[in-house]
Amino acid sequence: MMTLAFDPFFRDLNRLATEVLGSSRAPQAMAMDAYRDGENYVVEFDLPGIDPDSLQVDAENNTLTVRAERRARPAGEGEVSYLMTERPRGAFSRQLSLGTGLDLEHISADYTDGVLTVTLPVAERAKPRRIEVGHGGGRRVIEGSSG
Repeated sequence: MMTLAFDPFFRDLNRLATEVLGSSRAPQAMAMDAYRDGENYVVEFDLPGIDPDSLQVDAENNTLTVRAERRARPAGEGEVSYLMTERPRGAFSRQLSLGTGLDLEHISADYTDGVLTVTLPVAERAKPRRIEVGHGGGRRVIEGSSG
């Protein structure tokens, strides 16, 4: 018998583990999409409710690291007494291994409407280019493809 991730028992078990261990103790995963758009790779992370000041994006040794934190909301002077908590709080972290064909010096990031968009440009040396091939006494051009 195979157990699926959306099985209510495992959802409740995961919520219990988060409550017992405390979501601030272990980094949480963040949902993302990644795609190529022309000469850039784009990675979008869903991070609603994150304080933009807590966002940290680092690129080092061909590894992209994204960190963020969602804090509990204080209610006036005292502690908040939640009736229900389904949105994860605490530290979020995700690492991606980057290929060698990216321009790590020109990575950019933007956080708008709860989505962190990281743009990774393709390095000049990795872009397709034409190579002239000699054939006998004449020359002809072979065109590289981008796909």
